[in-house]
Amino acid sequence: MISATELPSTRPYLIRALYEWCSENGFTPYVAVKVDASVQVPREYVQGGEIVLNVSMDATSSLKLGNDFIEFKARFGGKPRDIMVPIHRVMAIYARENGQGMAFPITEDGAPVTTLSAVNLNEAQSMPDDEPTPPSTSPSRPALKRIK
Repeated sequence: MISATELPSTRPYLIRALYEWCSENGFTPYVAVKVDASVQVPREYVQGGEIVLNVSMDATSSLKLGNDFIEFKARFGGKPRDIMVPIHRVMAIYARENGQGMAFPITEDGAPVTTLSAVNLNEAQSMPDDEPTPPSTSPSRPALKRIK
């Protein structure tokens, strides 16, 4: 039997599934990325150490949603750029139109995190980052489901 530490990350599979869900339902998939030295994006568009990227087929070419990296070509201010994002730096993937998607924990040291949170990202913006998320008792805040 394979131990939990030997299992491959579910993150790239969930990113691909949510990308497909967005695309099939006419939504625009966006990825939010925590930028560090391993992330290849135009630095002039990074704000607060983060960048949000439109990864739709209309906005990218040569898109590869791999197990280790998201890679594509895109134009920023009319200038073509090669983009490469390590999967472990993806904070979230969501539909621009309704905020539905999934957020992923990011550690500053780059160590993999095995728990994930399913969340409506429009509603999650009001949740404090430093407190654990309690189960929801009101319809305004969804209960987050921990996936291991």
